[in-house]
Amino acid sequence: MSHDHADHGHSHKEGDPAWKHDGVRVIAANQLDANTAQTPGMNRAAAINFARVGAQKLWAGTVTIHADAKTGAHHHGHLESVIYVVRGRARMRWGEKLEFTAEAGPGDFIYVPPYVPHQEINASATETLECVLCRSDGEAVAVNLDIEPVEKPESVLWVDPTHPHGGV
Repeated sequence: MSHDHADHGHSHKEGDPAWKHDGVRVIAANQLDANTAQTPGMNRAAAINFARVGAQKLWAGTVTIHADAKTGAHHHGHLESVIYVVRGRARMRWGEKLEFTAEAGPGDFIYVPPYVPHQEINASATETLECVLCRSDGEAVAVNLDIEPVEKPESVLWVDPTHPHGGV
Protein backbone atom coordinates (compact mmCIF):
# COMPACT_ATOMS: atom_id res chain seq x y z
CA MET A 1 0.00 0.00 0.00
CA SER A 2 1.47 3.31 -1.09
CA HIS A 3 0.61 6.58 0.65
CA ASP A 4 2.02 10.01 -0.04
CA HIS A 5 2.37 11.79 3.27
CA ALA A 6 4.35 14.69 4.63
CA ASP A 7 6.86 14.21 7.40
CA HIS A 8 5.56 17.01 9.73
CA GLY A 9 8.72 16.74 11.82
CA HIS A 10 8.35 13.09 12.83
CA SER A 11 11.28 10.74 12.63
CA HIS A 12 9.94 7.49 11.22
CA LYS A 13 11.53 4.15 12.03
CA GLU A 14 11.95 1.63 9.24
CA GLY A 15 8.99 -0.74 9.38
CA ASP A 16 6.58 1.68 11.11
CA PRO A 17 3.12 1.64 9.47
CA ALA A 18 2.54 4.70 7.25
CA TRP A 19 -0.38 5.88 9.39
CA LYS A 20 1.39 5.61 12.75
CA HIS A 21 2.54 9.24 12.78
CA ASP A 22 0.48 10.68 9.92
CA GLY A 23 -2.92 9.26 10.85
CA VAL A 24 -5.05 10.55 13.72
CA ARG A 25 -3.41 13.33 15.73
CA VAL A 26 -4.27 14.44 19.26
CA ILE A 27 -3.32 17.98 20.21
CA ALA A 28 -3.28 18.37 23.99
CA ALA A 29 -4.92 21.45 25.52
CA ASN A 30 -1.56 22.63 26.85
CA GLN A 31 0.04 22.42 23.39
CA LEU A 32 -2.03 25.05 21.56
CA ASP A 33 -0.02 27.61 19.57
CA ALA A 34 -0.69 31.34 20.19
CA ASN A 35 1.63 32.21 17.29
CA THR A 36 -1.32 32.83 14.93
CA ALA A 37 -3.15 35.83 13.48
CA GLN A 38 -4.50 37.95 16.34
CA THR A 39 -7.10 40.68 16.75
CA PRO A 40 -6.96 43.12 19.67
CA GLY A 41 -9.26 42.11 22.55
CA MET A 42 -9.03 38.33 22.11
CA ASN A 43 -6.52 35.52 22.37
CA ARG A 44 -6.54 32.94 19.56
CA ALA A 45 -4.59 29.69 19.82
CA ALA A 46 -4.20 27.17 17.00
CA ALA A 47 -4.69 23.46 17.56
CA ILE A 48 -5.08 22.26 13.96
CA ASN A 49 -3.47 23.98 10.96
CA PHE A 50 -1.04 23.21 8.17
CA ALA A 51 2.09 23.94 10.20
CA ARG A 52 1.04 21.73 13.14
CA VAL A 53 -0.57 18.71 11.48
CA GLY A 54 -0.53 19.32 7.72
CA ALA A 55 -4.22 20.31 7.52
CA GLN A 56 -4.96 21.46 3.98
CA LYS A 57 -8.56 22.66 4.23
CA LEU A 58 -9.21 23.80 7.79
CA TRP A 59 -7.91 25.67 10.82
CA ALA A 60 -9.18 24.98 14.34
CA GLY A 61 -8.33 26.38 17.71
CA THR A 62 -9.63 28.31 20.67
CA VAL A 63 -10.51 31.92 21.31
CA THR A 64 -10.80 33.57 24.71
CA ILE A 65 -12.26 37.00 25.42
CA HIS A 66 -11.87 38.45 28.91
CA ALA A 67 -14.87 39.56 30.97
CA ASP A 68 -16.46 42.82 29.77
CA ALA A 69 -14.08 42.97 26.77
CA LYS A 70 -14.58 43.20 23.01
CA THR A 71 -12.44 42.64 19.95
CA GLY A 72 -11.56 45.10 17.27
CA ALA A 73 -13.60 44.90 14.07
CA HIS A 74 -12.14 42.41 11.57
CA HIS A 75 -12.92 39.87 8.87
CA HIS A 76 -11.28 36.64 7.73
CA GLY A 77 -10.98 37.21 3.99
CA HIS A 78 -12.23 34.33 1.85
CA LEU A 79 -12.56 31.98 4.84
CA GLU A 80 -15.77 30.72 6.42
CA SER A 81 -15.69 30.56 10.23
CA VAL A 82 -17.66 28.57 12.79
CA ILE A 83 -17.54 29.52 16.46
CA TYR A 84 -18.78 27.12 19.15
CA VAL A 85 -19.45 28.75 22.53
CA VAL A 86 -18.06 26.58 25.33
CA ARG A 87 -18.48 28.94 28.30
CA GLY A 88 -19.88 32.44 28.70
CA ARG A 89 -22.10 34.65 26.55
CA ALA A 90 -21.01 35.88 23.11
CA ARG A 91 -22.47 39.01 21.56
CA MET A 92 -21.65 39.29 17.86
CA ARG A 93 -21.84 42.54 15.92
CA TRP A 94 -21.49 42.60 12.15
CA GLY A 95 -22.01 44.74 9.07
CA GLU A 96 -20.30 47.73 7.42
CA LYS A 97 -20.83 49.76 10.63
CA LEU A 98 -21.34 46.76 12.96
CA GLU A 99 -25.02 47.68 12.80
CA PHE A 100 -26.40 44.19 13.51
CA THR A 101 -26.13 42.14 16.70
CA ALA A 102 -27.08 38.71 18.06
CA GLU A 103 -26.09 36.67 21.13
CA ALA A 104 -25.06 33.07 21.65
CA GLY A 105 -24.48 31.01 24.79
CA PRO A 106 -22.90 27.69 25.76
CA GLY A 107 -23.60 24.98 23.18
CA ASP A 108 -24.54 27.49 20.45
CA PHE A 109 -22.79 27.70 17.08
CA ILE A 110 -22.10 30.95 15.19
CA TYR A 111 -21.42 31.04 11.45
CA VAL A 112 -19.44 33.93 9.93
CA PRO A 113 -19.38 34.07 6.09
CA PRO A 114 -16.33 35.27 4.12
CA TYR A 115 -15.45 38.99 4.21
CA VAL A 116 -18.17 39.93 6.75
CA PRO A 117 -16.89 42.67 9.09
CA HIS A 118 -17.60 41.54 12.64
CA GLN A 119 -16.73 42.01 16.28
CA GLU A 120 -16.93 39.55 19.17
CA ILE A 121 -18.05 40.94 22.51
CA ASN A 122 -18.06 39.20 25.87
CA ALA A 123 -21.58 39.99 27.08
CA SER A 124 -20.62 39.13 30.68
CA ALA A 125 -18.96 41.63 33.00
CA THR A 126 -17.64 38.83 35.23
CA GLU A 127 -17.13 35.61 33.22
CA THR A 128 -14.51 34.79 30.58
CA LEU A 129 -15.91 33.87 27.16
CA GLU A 130 -14.37 30.63 25.86
CA CYS A 131 -15.00 29.35 22.34
CA VAL A 132 -13.76 26.80 19.84
CA LEU A 133 -13.13 28.20 16.38
CA CYS A 134 -12.92 26.42 13.00
CA ARG A 135 -12.12 27.97 9.62
CA SER A 136 -12.35 26.63 6.08
CA ASP A 137 -8.63 26.78 5.25
CA GLY A 138 -5.36 25.83 6.92
CA GLU A 139 -4.15 29.44 6.79
CA ALA A 140 -4.90 31.97 9.52
CA VAL A 141 -6.40 35.14 8.05
CA ALA A 142 -7.44 38.08 10.23
CA VAL A 143 -7.86 41.45 8.55
CA ASN A 144 -8.27 44.07 11.28
CA LEU A 145 -10.55 46.98 10.29
CA ASP A 146 -10.92 50.58 11.42
CA ILE A 147 -14.71 50.91 11.72
CA GLU A 148 -16.70 53.50 13.63
CA PRO A 149 -19.62 51.37 14.90
CA VAL A 150 -23.18 52.62 15.11
CA GLU A 151 -24.25 53.43 18.65
CA LYS A 152 -27.31 51.16 18.74
CA PRO A 153 -27.12 48.02 16.59
CA GLU A 154 -30.25 46.24 15.36
CA SER A 155 -30.93 42.93 17.09
CA VAL A 156 -31.23 40.05 14.62
CA LEU A 157 -32.74 36.62 15.25
CA TRP A 158 -31.06 33.66 13.56
CA VAL A 159 -33.28 32.71 10.62
CA ASP A 160 -32.90 29.65 8.38
CA PRO A 161 -35.28 27.51 6.30
CA THR A 162 -36.10 25.25 9.25
CA HIS A 163 -36.61 28.22 11.63
CA PRO A 164 -38.22 30.88 9.40
CA HIS A 165 -39.37 32.98 12.37
CA GLY A 166 -35.94 33.10 14.00
CA GLY A 167 -34.68 31.94 17.30
CA VAL A 168 -31.76 32.14 19.67
